[in-house]
Amino acid sequence: MRAVIQRVDHACVKINHQELSSINEGILIFLGVAKDDNKSDADYILEKSINLRIFEDEHDKMNKSLLDVKGAMMVVSQFTLLGNCVKGRRPSFILAEEPQKANEIYEYFLRQAKDKIIHVAAGRFQEMMKIELINNGPVTILLDSRKNF
Repeated sequence: MRAVIQRVDHACVKINHQELSSINEGILIFLGVAKDDNKSDADYILEKSINLRIFEDEHDKMNKSLLDVKGAMMVVSQFTLLGNCVKGRRPSFILAEEPQKANEIYEYFLRQAKDKIIHVAAGRFQEMMKIELINNGPVTILLDSRKNF
C-alpha cells in the first residue's frame, strides 16, 4: 500500500463541479492499494499517518501529530500511485489491486480512521474527482507498507 500524505490548511473533493467533502487543518492522504495488500497494510499506513510528527509545536518544530493537533483527515483512493514507469512512456498499473478488493481495503481504512480521528472526509472510489488543496509547508510525506522510506 502506498500513500502520499500532505499537510493541508484546506482540501476538498469535487465531482461534476459539486463539492463532495472538505477538511480544514489536517492531512490529505492519497491512498493506493497494491495487489496482495490486506488489513495489516491499511493499519500500518493509518497508524503511521496519524502519528507522524509533521505539525509545529510552540517552538515551530515539527513535533506534533495529527492526533495532537486534533486535525482532520481526507482520504482519496488513487490507484495511479502504483504506476510503474520503468519501461516505455505509458505507466503500467499491473501492481494495483483489482477494484473490488481495493475498495474493500479502502473502506476498511476509512472505518478504522473514523474510530481514531474526529473529522474524516473522503473521495469516492472509482470516480473522476477534482481535488483542491492548500498544502501547508509544503509538507509531503511518502509511505509504503512494503518499503522503508
